[in-house]
Amino acid sequence: MRRRLSSALILALAAAPVGAAAKDKVPDDAFAATAPAPQAPPPANGAIFQGGYVALTSGGRAGRVGDIVTIQLVERTIASKSNAAGTQRGGSLGLTPPSTGPLSLFSPSDIGMGGSNEFKGKGEASQSNQLAGEISVTIAEVYPNGTMLVKGEKLLTLNRGDERVQISGLIRAIDIGPDNRVASTRVADANIRYVGKGEIARASRQGWLQRFFSVISPF
Repeated sequence: MRRRLSSALILALAAAPVGAAAKDKVPDDAFAATAPAPQAPPPANGAIFQGGYVALTSGGRAGRVGDIVTIQLVERTIASKSNAAGTQRGGSLGLTPPSTGPLSLFSPSDIGMGGSNEFKGKGEASQSNQLAGEISVTIAEVYPNGTMLVKGEKLLTLNRGDERVQISGLIRAIDIGPDNRVASTRVADANIRYVGKGEIARASRQGWLQRFFSVISPF
């Protein structure tokens, strides 16, 4: 019996880090840049103007697959919640015994009773997140209604680890500025990831054995 328990514990310890890693696994090409579609060679018809030119009204604004758009990260979220509750109840009962008869042996304090009940509770929670910066992405797909799917990533290799910023989502052509910039608050269905690897990331994470006991702990 003891040997079976030891084997089950070893298997659970071995599977714990693998399951956590598989949960956060992202495909390698999920945020890969999209190359523009190759243009067909212009027909040899002797005309001065050929198809594929950019209209004067759009200028150099991005709008085709493979064009580059800069996303301005201006994410900031603040959430707070608090609640309080209190209840109180009290009651008492007192009887005055007669002065004559067999019940005269009791005093008023012998048959008096009272009780009270009180409860107080309070809870508070707050959270704040902020992300600022810029990341250039490419247009992966243009839909018939004019919205565009953009995705891209930025990898920074520092002396103490690697930092990776990834983003994907939908943008509108009307939200693209003259300098091909779009605020991240204008990105629909946004998927923004900021992850890192290295000494600092390892130091700020629980060990695999501690994570395992945190999962199975009933407290």
